[in-house]
Amino acid sequence: MPQLEILSRRPAGPAKPVPLLFVHGAFCGGWIWDEHFLPWFAEQGWEAHAVSLRGHGASEGRDRLNSFGIADYVDDVLNAVDACSAPPVLIGHSMGGMVVQRALTRRRFPGAVLMASAPPHGLLESTMRLAWSDPYVFQQMGMLMTFSNGIEAEAVRRAMFSDQVPLEVAKRYEPLMQEESQRVLLDIGGWIPFPLLPARGVAVAVLGAEKDRLIPKDQVEATARAFRTESVFFPAMGHSMMLEPGWESVAGHIADWVETTVLKRPAPQRKAPDTKVPDTVTRAAAD
Repeated sequence: MPQLEILSRRPAGPAKPVPLLFVHGAFCGGWIWDEHFLPWFAEQGWEAHAVSLRGHGASEGRDRLNSFGIADYVDDVLNAVDACSAPPVLIGHSMGGMVVQRALTRRRFPGAVLMASAPPHGLLESTMRLAWSDPYVFQQMGMLMTFSNGIEAEAVRRAMFSDQVPLEVAKRYEPLMQEESQRVLLDIGGWIPFPLLPARGVAVAVLGAEKDRLIPKDQVEATARAFRTESVFFPAMGHSMMLEPGWESVAGHIADWVETTVLKRPAPQRKAPDTKVPDTVTRAAAD
């Protein structure tokens, strides 16, 4: 088992009874959560952790990244779980959402949040749609995957963010982007006719971003249907909801969902954030 980077933020006082474990998506690492989410959740009283999957961030295995499959990433999450003080709520983004879905079939968890997640049936439809709707981003992602070349900042902006995010922000994150395991992308890239789903009774929240170019609305809704829940969409946001302007609204929604659904207690009143946040979230009913 490779040594894993686990970024942790803890509250100054007593922690809430359930820790949170964040799982990143493809081409990045645990750093994506530490920009805003980990310190924010710690300030709200949560024990918050983010794992960098093997070959990502400061975790071991970058030199053999293409040998890893999705099952290896699931093992990494379960090992990070063992380092938590109690069984955590899992929060997965994009590819990390698929990892979380698979982890839920291996163990029982208090709950899970899927943010702009790869759907249970795989990424074939989303990938083909991206190739048709934005061939430039599709080509840049392919270059990053195949040749480990750096991705252009404009492609980072269009893939990760909504149009309201300036190019200068994307330039800040471009050096942190990295190649992804080709084996993993094959694992989740095709149409999966019989996806693995956890036993019923596990609380799952499904969140989407209205301006997401990578995981469009209908794919988020398909994930919600698979988990027999409703999808919640954040307007004017792109794929990387944890970095977008108004990220506090996403963090607050997750915190309130864990309080009310997992801990079964009223959501606390919080001071409104100083930065601009979306006025509303929209829900799409599952069939």
